[in-house]
Amino acid sequence: MNRTVTWFVAIAWLALSAPLAPAQQATAKKVVTVEGITEYKLDNGVRFLLFPDPAASTVTINMTVLVGSRHEGYGESGMAHLLEHMCFKGTPTHPNVDKVLQEHGANNTANGTTYLDRTNYYESMPATDKNLEFGIKLKADILVNSYVKKEDLDKEFTVVRNEFEMNENNPSTILNQRVTAAAFEWHNYGKSTIGNRSDIEKVPIENLRAFYRKYYQPDNIVVTIAGKFDEKKAISYMEQYFGALKKPSRVLQESYTEEPAQDGERTVILRRVGSPAVVGAVYHVPGIAHPDMAALDVLTSILTSKPSGRLYKALVETKKATGVAAYVEATHDPYLLQVYARVADKATPEEVRDIITDLMEKLAAGKITEGEVARAKRKLLAERERSLNQSDEIAKELSEWIGAGDWRLLFIHRDRIDKVTPQDVAAAAAKYLKRSNRTVGMYLPTKAPDRTPVPVPPDVAKLVGDYKGGPPIALGENIDPTPQNLEARTKRSTLPGGIKMALLPKKTRGETVVGDIVIRYGSEKTLTGKTTASGYLGPLMMRGTTKYTYEQLEDELDILGATLSAGGGTGALTFSFECKREKLPALLKLVAEVLRNPIFPEEELGILKRESRQALEKGLTDPQALARNALQRKLNPFPKDNIRYVPTIAESMDLVDKVTRNDIVKLYNEQIGGSFGEIAIVGDFDEKETVKAFTAMLDGWKSKTPFTRVPAIVKANIAGGKERIETPDKENAVYVGGYQFEMDDSNPDYPALVIANYVLGASAFNSRIMDRLRTKEGFSYGAGSSFRASSLDKSAAWSLSAIYNPLNVDKVYNSMNEIIDLFAKKGITQSELDDAIKGLLQERKVDRSSDSTVVGQLASQLYLGRTYERTIEFEKAVAGLTVQSVNAALQRHFDPSRFYIIQAGDFSKKK
Repeated sequence: MNRTVTWFVAIAWLALSAPLAPAQQATAKKVVTVEGITEYKLDNGVRFLLFPDPAASTVTINMTVLVGSRHEGYGESGMAHLLEHMCFKGTPTHPNVDKVLQEHGANNTANGTTYLDRTNYYESMPATDKNLEFGIKLKADILVNSYVKKEDLDKEFTVVRNEFEMNENNPSTILNQRVTAAAFEWHNYGKSTIGNRSDIEKVPIENLRAFYRKYYQPDNIVVTIAGKFDEKKAISYMEQYFGALKKPSRVLQESYTEEPAQDGERTVILRRVGSPAVVGAVYHVPGIAHPDMAALDVLTSILTSKPSGRLYKALVETKKATGVAAYVEATHDPYLLQVYARVADKATPEEVRDIITDLMEKLAAGKITEGEVARAKRKLLAERERSLNQSDEIAKELSEWIGAGDWRLLFIHRDRIDKVTPQDVAAAAAKYLKRSNRTVGMYLPTKAPDRTPVPVPPDVAKLVGDYKGGPPIALGENIDPTPQNLEARTKRSTLPGGIKMALLPKKTRGETVVGDIVIRYGSEKTLTGKTTASGYLGPLMMRGTTKYTYEQLEDELDILGATLSAGGGTGALTFSFECKREKLPALLKLVAEVLRNPIFPEEELGILKRESRQALEKGLTDPQALARNALQRKLNPFPKDNIRYVPTIAESMDLVDKVTRNDIVKLYNEQIGGSFGEIAIVGDFDEKETVKAFTAMLDGWKSKTPFTRVPAIVKANIAGGKERIETPDKENAVYVGGYQFEMDDSNPDYPALVIANYVLGASAFNSRIMDRLRTKEGFSYGAGSSFRASSLDKSAAWSLSAIYNPLNVDKVYNSMNEIIDLFAKKGITQSELDDAIKGLLQERKVDRSSDSTVVGQLASQLYLGRTYERTIEFEKAVAGLTVQSVNAALQRHFDPSRFYIIQAGDFSKKK
C-alpha cells in the first residue's frame, strides 16, 4: 500500500517507533494479588494484570488507556473516541491491524470502546504462546506507533459521524444525553462520549496527534491478560515489548473540575418523531470509590427488580409504564443515579414523572425492609459471582474499575454490598434523592436553597493498599474445543418419555453448569393462527406456578444464584439455565414446577403484551424495523391464513392486542408435553443424578398431539427490484436486500458458499463490503452480508445490510451494486480464500470455547440427528476448498439481479 507522508510525520513515526528496540531487558515488579488477579509494574510506568484461567481455551488481552471524554478540552469533544477508531488504522509494523488479528484467530478482529474515564482495546484469541506474544507486541505497537494520518481521518470521521447519527435515531439515547448534559454544568461527564458533530468533522489532524502523544504513553495504561496462558512467558513478553517503551518526560495533570452542588430541579423536553414516550430522572451521587455507592447500588435493585421492585410495582404492574430501569455506574468522579421508564399508551409522561419523583424522594421517610435489601444483595452478588467465572469478560470489565481509580475497587464494592443494611440504604436515599438534586422536570423557584454537596473521591491508593480479597474461584479443566474432543466427551441417550438428551460433563471455572431444554410441539395444522400465542407461552410460564408467584420464583432463583429464561417460537419452547454444581438438583426441581404447573397470570400477560406492543410501535417509525419487515414480506408472499405469513408491524400490534390468556392456556393444555424435544447440558454435574432428575421431571407428561415439523417453503420466482421507505426526522438510514433459493446444507456447494460469504461481508472489517463502505469510502459504521441454508429443507438465502447517512443513499446503493456485481463476475482471490479459511475455522473454534454455544450445538444436533462428525466433515471440506471450487459455486448460486433491495430513511433531506 502506497502512503504519502510529510517529513514531519515521518520524523514523528521514527521518534515514536524508536523505543520498541529495547536497549536492555526491563524487570516487572509484583505489586499485589487479589482473588487470582496479580498486578505488576514496569519501571517506565506500565502496569499490567495477570488473570490465569487454565480452563479457558482463549487468551484475552485488554489494554486500558486512561483517557476518556472526562479528559477532553474545549474543541476536543469526541477526540478520545475518534482516536479509538484511528488506532485500528495501522502502524509501520502492522499496516493492517484487522487482517493480522484475523490471521491470529481473534474473535470479531479489532475491538475497542471509549467511555467517560478510559479507552480500551481488546481481543480474544485461541490460547497459544504465539498469540500471547503477538497480542502483547501489537498492543505495545498500537500504543506509540499508530499512524494517525490525515487521509485516514478524512475517511474515518464520516464513519464516526455515522455512528453518531445511528444514536440520533433513538429518542431514548438522546433523552439520556440531554438529561445528563442538563445535570452537569461544568464537568465533562455532561458531554456525550461520542462527541459533538462539529468537533468530529472539523478536528485538525495536528490536534488529534497531540492528544494521542499526550495520553497514549506507557505511564497511562493498564494491560490485562486473562484466560489460558503461561504466566512466566506473559511477564517476559510484557518486559520485552512494553518494558522497551521510553518513559515520557511530560507529567499528566489530574483533572480537577468539580461539579458544584445543584441548587434546584432541572427540566429537559425532547420532541422527536418516534415512540414510546420516555421519562427519566437523575440524581447526583459520588464516584464509585465512595462507601455510599454500595447502598445506592442496592437501592437501584430495590426499585426496579422484576417483579418485586417498588417502581416496577408502581409503574409496570399498574399499567402506567411498560418498563423501568435504574442504575449507578463505576466512575472516577461523582456521577449520577439514573432512572428511566417507558410510558404506557394510556398513561401520560407527567403522571409517570410524578410517580417516579414522589416514590424516590419519599423513600427515606418510609421503611426499607430487611427482605428487600437481602433480595437485592443476593441478586447483585450472584451477578458478580457469575461474571467472575468468565475470565474473558472480567478482563474487559476491569477497564471500568481501572478508569474509576483502581481495579481492586471491583472487589471492594462487592464486599461493601455484602455489608449494606436497610439503614445504609435509607441514609443514602435521604442524602441524595432530593428535589433540589434532581434533573427531570421544569424549573420552579424555591423559597430557600437546598443543596447536596457530593463527597470528593477518597484516596484510592490508601483504600486498596492492604486489601486482600476473598478466596480464589475454583478452576476448571482445560479442554481443547475441537469437534473431535467435544464428540469424545458427549454422551447421548433417549429418556423414557421420548425426549433426547446430550450430556458433556467437565470441570469448569466456578463449578458452573449450563443447559437447554427444548420442548417441541404441534404441527402446521394445529399451530396455524396460534403464532402470537406461541410467542407468549414460555415467558408467561415463567411468571408464576401453582407453588410460586412470579416474585417468589425470582427469589428462589436468586437464592440459588441461578438463571432460568424461556423463549422459542412457533412449535418450539426453550428453557435455558445456568447454576453451580451443588445447586443443580434444586434448580431442576424449580424447572419441573415451571414446566408442569404454570398458572399463566392474567396481569402478567398484560405486562408482556404492553411491552411487545410498545416495541412494535417503535418500529412504525424506525428505518431498520420497517425495511426488514418489508423485505421479509416481499420474499415470503404467503396468504394470511398460512402459518408462514409475515404480518406488517401494524398487523402484529393488532395480533398482540387480540391474544388472550385462554388462547395460551388452551395451547399449553392441548399441545405441550414431554414426548418430543431435546435436552443438552455442559459443565460440572453428576450424570446419574441429572438423568434421574430429568426422568422424574418428565414422567407421565405426554404430548397430547404429535409433533410434526413445519417445513420451510421457498418462493424462488420472486424478481429482484428496489424500493424506498420514507422515515421522517431520522438521522440514520438503512439498506437491506436479499433473495431466496432452493438449497440445503448437505449440498456439496454449501462449504464454498459459507466461505464466499465470509469474504463478501461476514468477516467484519476485512470483508469486501466493510472495506469499501467503511474503510475506503467512510459511508457506513456497520455493513455486511449473510448466507444461510436449512439443514432440513431446500431453503437458502443471501442477504445484505448497511447503515448510513440518508444523504449518501445513492452512493451506498451504487457501491453495493458494484461490490456484488464484481463478486459475481470475478469471484474471490487466492489470498482472500487463504485468509477466509483460516479466519472462519479459528472463529468456529473460539465459539466452541463457550459452554453456552456448545449447549446450543448439542441440542441442535439431537434435533437434526447429527453429531460433531458432521462438524468435522464440514471443516474438512472448508479446509480443502480451492479458488476454482468457490468461484464455480458462486456462478451456480449467486445472482446479483435477484436481490430485492429496500432502503429506509429520511431521504427528503437529500432533496
